Order: sequence, then structure tokens, then C-alpha cells
Amino acid sequence: MGLSVVSNVQVLPLRQVNWRGRSGRFYPLVPLRLADFSLRDGELYLVALGNHVLWAGSADDIIRDATSRARFRLALDCADRAFLVGASHDEVERLTTIWDLEGAEPVTGVVAA
Repeated sequence: MGLSVVSNVQVLPLRQVNWRGRSGRFYPLVPLRLADFSLRDGELYLVALGNHVLWAGSADDIIRDATSRARFRLALDCADRAFLVGASHDEVERLTTIWDLEGAEPVTGVVAA
């Protein structure tokens, strides 16, 4: 199986997983290979250990915010998965999405409306 490219990021073959944020909003996340994970400008990421979010943010967050940088470093030390998150370029929406994802959990099974 080959790798697909989404926003110039190498991802696992066309597989998405859904996580539900603390607000109840659903996020389709694209799994990334943790072994060669790298941050790209303008992209939003989630780093997790199992079902627990360890860090959510972007490259800009790591550069501009010492707390985010420290959390990212710790997250990479123990994470077993990383995801690409579809996000808006609007700063308020991006920050809201990060806040929402920090309390997210994976969705298993079918959710009835």
C-alpha cells in the first residue's frame, strides 16, 4: 500500500478516524506515521497516547508559546499516534478547535442522530 498526500503531508492510506471534542463536535482526523512525523506550516495536529490527547496545535504554537513547546516535547516522548486535523485559517476558530481537541476522545461504533 502506498502513502497518500494531504496538504503535502504523508499520511496512511485513506483512513480517517473520528474523534469527538469536549464540545461534542466530531472531527475526522487523518492518521500520520509517528516514526516520520513532522510539523508543517499552516497545519493543525493532534498527538495522543491511546485515547488520551497529549497535545494539539500547530508549528506556530510551538514556536510562539513555551508551554505548548514543552507539552509537545513531552507528548512526543510517550505518544503512540499522531493525526492531521482539518482546520480553518481563522485564528479564533483555530484556537477554539485546539481547546476542543484537548478534551477529545475517539468515537467507536456508529453514533445515531
